[in-house]
Amino acid sequence: MSQYLLSVPHDSDEEPTMETMDPAELEAALAATGVIIEELTSSGAFVFAGGLTPPSSAITVDNTGSSLSTVNGPFVEAPEYLGGFWVIDVADEEAALGWAARASKALGGRIEVRAFQVPPGD
Repeated sequence: MSQYLLSVPHDSDEEPTMETMDPAELEAALAATGVIIEELTSSGAFVFAGGLTPPSSAITVDNTGSSLSTVNGPFVEAPEYLGGFWVIDVADEEAALGWAARASKALGGRIEVRAFQVPPGD
C-alpha cells in the first residue's frame, strides 16, 4: 500500500472560511466531503483529512540562522493555496486517481494527487 495526498486548491483572490461561506454552500461542501470520507473509511483507504485556514493566517518560522524569526504570512505568495486535503492509503497511483476523481466530482473542483516519498529500501 502507498500513501497519497489528495489536495484541494483554492484561488488566492478568495480566502473562504467556514465563518464567511454562504451557509447553504458550506452545508453542501461539508456533506460532499463527509460522503467521500465515509467511502474512504469503509474501503479502508482513509488515513486523515483536514481543512486549513487561509494563508493570511499563517506564521512562518525560521530558526536556521543565529536567531529565531517569525513572520506573519505564508512563506510564499502564489495564485493558489492548499485549502484542504485527504491522506489516503491505497494500492497504487491508479487507485489514488480514482479517489481524486470522485472527490473532484463531489466538490466541483480540482484535486491534486501526490505520493508520499518512501525511503529507499522500504
